[in-house]
Amino acid sequence: MINKIITLTATAALFSSMVSAGLPVLEQKERYKVGFAQSESNNPWRIAETKSFKEAALSCNWDLVYTDAAGSAAKQVSDVDSMIAQQVDVIFLPPREERPLLPAVMRAKSQGIPVFLVDRSVDAKVAQAGRDYVSFLGSNFIEQGQLAAQWLIENTGGQAKIIELEGTTGSSPANDRRKGFDDEIAKHAGMTILASQSGDFARDKGRKVTETLLQSHPDVNVIYAHNDEMAIGAIQALEASGRKAGTDVLIVSIDGTRDALQAIIDGKMALTVESSPFFGPLACATLKRYVGGETIEPWVRVSDRIFTIDNAAKHIDEAY
Repeated sequence: MINKIITLTATAALFSSMVSAGLPVLEQKERYKVGFAQSESNNPWRIAETKSFKEAALSCNWDLVYTDAAGSAAKQVSDVDSMIAQQVDVIFLPPREERPLLPAVMRAKSQGIPVFLVDRSVDAKVAQAGRDYVSFLGSNFIEQGQLAAQWLIENTGGQAKIIELEGTTGSSPANDRRKGFDDEIAKHAGMTILASQSGDFARDKGRKVTETLLQSHPDVNVIYAHNDEMAIGAIQALEASGRKAGTDVLIVSIDGTRDALQAIIDGKMALTVESSPFFGPLACATLKRYVGGETIEPWVRVSDRIFTIDNAAKHIDEAY
């Protein structure tokens, strides 16, 4: 009897070691309890992403456990912990910031719950896809910044004075969109970033930050925003100051929202680089692959387009 207990204990310890070393396994079944821990719902991009997941839950036969962290990394951690307590089968997580969500991701894995990161990632120096979480589903944020910079360089003749509106401090898209843009701009002596400040991916904050920076840097002729909401806020600030967006100051941005495409059509914005929020179908397909025993690539990449005056009207009906 004692030998049997020792054997069972050793087996349990071995299984525990295997789980900690690899990713949790999901068994095949009719329905899955799927957690989606949204970071906030204060802009069209996030609203469209949530809608996409809710629609996917219906078509993929999920029981969706949905939460909204309302812009708080601490609440998002609590939301993930609640999903773990509810014993969801899998979690899809767009981490508001890179570092605060790391412990929650690790706790989910330790409880046998696979995590897919969606549209934002965590600190790659600490957590790795294929080991600590299954995969990152999303765009190449560095490339998005590069594309915006390259268009500007070409269309300004390499001469510009730029204000940069950054996204949420500590988030992967803000970090990477800044790096991609700034590194490309730094290659050209005539391109100068006068100031760079966070607008937290929010329209009103983007407007307020732009109002302040316009006073400090009246010679600005380009605004680069890390998302369309801040870009729209910048347009409002320019118009309030008596300047013409699109004429006195060029505006380039990232996301591809309906408001941004309309602003391009109206001549108030020059460019937006697409960053699709429609992750529901991709999440459904990727989960099916994972359940089927496939090894999921560390990065399930989303392809993005560029919208300018040449194609904005053609694609506005697809926008959100």
